Amino acid sequence: MSGRVAVTGGCGFIGSHLVDRLLADGHEVVIIDDLSTGQTPFVEGALAHPRAEFVRADVKILEPLVEIVRGCAAVYHLAANADVRRGPEQPRKDLDENTIGTFNVLEAMRRAGVTTVAFASTGSVYGEATVIPTPEDAPFPVQTSLYGASKLAGEGLIAAYAEAYGFTARIFRFVSILGERYSHGHVFDFYRQLLDHPDELQVLGDGTQRKSYLYVQDCIDAILLATRASGPPVGVYNLGQREYCRLTDSIGWISAHLGLTPRIVYSGGDRGWVGDNPFIFLDCSRMRALGWAPTLSIKDSVIRTLEYLQANHWLLAARR
Repeated sequence: MSGRVAVTGGCGFIGSHLVDRLLADGHEVVIIDDLSTGQTPFVEGALAHPRAEFVRADVKILEPLVEIVRGCAAVYHLAANADVRRGPEQPRKDLDENTIGTFNVLEAMRRAGVTTVAFASTGSVYGEATVIPTPEDAPFPVQTSLYGASKLAGEGLIAAYAEAYGFTARIFRFVSILGERYSHGHVFDFYRQLLDHPDELQVLGDGTQRKSYLYVQDCIDAILLATRASGPPVGVYNLGQREYCRLTDSIGWISAHLGLTPRIVYSGGDRGWVGDNPFIFLDCSRMRALGWAPTLSIKDSVIRTLEYLQANHWLLAARR
């Protein structure tokens, strides 16, 4: 795959790293973002490149997308509402930004004659899986979050477009991603709390939640490898680690790195919010069979993320 490509959500945490890597690989890159959560500082370096173009556009609006993606060899679709915990408070947001947004991207591609798509899905589509580690072909349980349901609907639309219009698709079901430009999630929340009150840390749930995390550059490595590899018209890949940690482990790493011993106040229960799966651990053997393996451990990824936030307090202020 070469030539002109588009990245929706290209000013976001993962999307901006993907933009950088695509440019380094010689592509011409159209960065699409409505800047609702994306950060322009994330793409300042990219936009200095002669092969990068930024278009402010909203994937919830179809018509402008058609001309934006026209002439592209592929679309990397990362634009989404990623705030899982707020779903019950704003039940339409996941539908509009994730499901309808994905339909609009696919329909714009169809009208513009673009037939290759890479999609950022989520491990949340497995709900509370009965098979651990969870493979891509695990039985699907009842959906437990509006976010996961909206992403699964997006996957279904992609498969249907592949069948109807000859699209080639790569779908990536992530665990939570960590690293530079990280702008939401537990490391961000805990660090901001500890800046405000270093003697106390409030934690959702009881700390026993078991999660797997992946470093952002390892995530990008997997996306690029799978999109270049041969395979079925619709390839689905889990992205995660061979390990997981308890939330209390991450709290310990963060506190030790900051030289703090805060009193931990738990909200109680085995999960932080409605739809928070207390145990996420994906089987990534399908992706590993392509020759991929993560380079950073979960602990190192947490510390790398924390170091970035320490050096970039502007992001804390921007996200407030």
